[in-house]
Amino acid sequence: MASPISANKAELLAIANSVASEKMIDKSIVIEAMEEAIQKAARARYGAENDIRAKLDPMTGDLRLWRVVEVVEEVEDYFKQVDQKQAEKLQPGANIGDFIVDPLPPVDLGRIDAQSAKQVIFQKVRDAERERQYDEFKDRAGEIITGVIKSVEFGHVIVNLGRAEGVIRRDQQIPREAARVGERVRALIMKVERNNRGPQIFLSRAHPEFMKKLFAQEVPEIYDGIIEIKAAARDPGSRAKIGVISHDSSIDPVGACVGMKGSRVQAVVQELQGEKIDIIPWSEDAATFVVNALQPATVSRVVLDEDESRIEVVVPDDQLSLAIGRRGQNVRLASQLTESQIDIMTEEEASVKRQKEFAERSKMFEEELDVDETLSQLLVAEGFAELEEVAYVELAELASIEGFDEELAEELQSRAQEALDRQEENYRTERRELGVEDALAEMPHLSEQMLVVLGKAGIKTLDDLADLATDELIAKKREAPRRRNADSAPRRNQRSEDRGGVLGAFGLSEEQGNEIIMAARAHWFDDEEETPAAAPAAAAEEAADAESSQ
Repeated sequence: MASPISANKAELLAIANSVASEKMIDKSIVIEAMEEAIQKAARARYGAENDIRAKLDPMTGDLRLWRVVEVVEEVEDYFKQVDQKQAEKLQPGANIGDFIVDPLPPVDLGRIDAQSAKQVIFQKVRDAERERQYDEFKDRAGEIITGVIKSVEFGHVIVNLGRAEGVIRRDQQIPREAARVGERVRALIMKVERNNRGPQIFLSRAHPEFMKKLFAQEVPEIYDGIIEIKAAARDPGSRAKIGVISHDSSIDPVGACVGMKGSRVQAVVQELQGEKIDIIPWSEDAATFVVNALQPATVSRVVLDEDESRIEVVVPDDQLSLAIGRRGQNVRLASQLTESQIDIMTEEEASVKRQKEFAERSKMFEEELDVDETLSQLLVAEGFAELEEVAYVELAELASIEGFDEELAEELQSRAQEALDRQEENYRTERRELGVEDALAEMPHLSEQMLVVLGKAGIKTLDDLADLATDELIAKKREAPRRRNADSAPRRNQRSEDRGGVLGAFGLSEEQGNEIIMAARAHWFDDEEETPAAAPAAAAEEAADAESSQ
């Protein structure tokens, strides 16, 4: 680039137009960069102490150079100040305190000055280019973009996107996919971050959203919104599942996604390096959707636990391996698709579990209600599982059981309430032995059993409870989906994804949790209200002491 000072007017404008066009930035930014470079070079020639300004006319290429000085009575800084007499020569009528312009003659820059000016211009242009790149891509997260592989560094693929570069990190690549320099590649823009070295554009080929966007490109009904992909789960490079629904009853969502002779789904499969894709109909009914999600396995029975987001699935013995899939892949993808923990068991295992639960509940009723085995088993067979259910169910419902009458029902309810009272008293004794304050027992929604759990967690005072956040108190403990290996016994060891709340097992709502925390914090506000009243009393006492001393 020619020196911006020594170049003629036409050259200056040609340089500005060329750089602006090449870097795709506004010409005014290049002009501003040139002015800044000229100012820096001029300060080096006339003295860095001077406040030198430069102005380049973007239309004519005329360059003006001047320094700004202040009019003062007595000059202390000869670089930035002038007296009244000198000011009159520069600008007639200038007054004390005014800032005036002192024109400077153009200068010819030497090689070093010209190089310095170029560096300033290049830096300014580079910053503008980076900002332009960020503005271009910042709102494009979630789009599919095509680029050319520029290089592979430490397993990360650098992609040339034309006017910027993106990176496909190792964990966002399809396993065993070979990345060759110069090949074209499609990827999903995951996020765009601002960085000192320019925008960081993170791409992905392993994200489920990438597969959904590919289907939108191949299936016009999805692009038009007639068919919607409600859920997607992937094991990149191996297998995937998508749940689809049609908003037009005349269009089959699965058939539309598969296409004629599988043409549409095959286009997506080829892009995903042969990844097998199961397309299943989505359903609002959770049980139906789980049955569909576990295809091609046949499901005998589904038991939902909405509170725990857990689904128990029973399959025939010969379908167990198919339902689990190789290395647990089928059930893992189904869990991701339904956003629930899926426990798979055979009919034999389910029967053993039911028998065990039946025996445990029968024994509990037999001991707590002091009834014979036949009566306790009859209660369990009728669907009763807890003492609270017997104690607080409608009397007529209990009396309607075959072989029961109203007198027996009343006696069972009375015994159930007595058993609950005994349990509560036992918990109260244990709570006090743990050192939990009685003040906590006055908090809403907290039972003695909950207070025992709090005491074991080290929460024994109102302040201890008040210091907790609502999530720390009531959040449910989430567990990773339980997976079964087709070639081994069930895996019962589960890993917690988060610690959960202290009382997470009791099913308290967020509203109840907030109410407990606010009640525990109430005494803090009481203390604040008492403080202002105590101050005047203390002041009056001090005044009395002073008066008596006199």
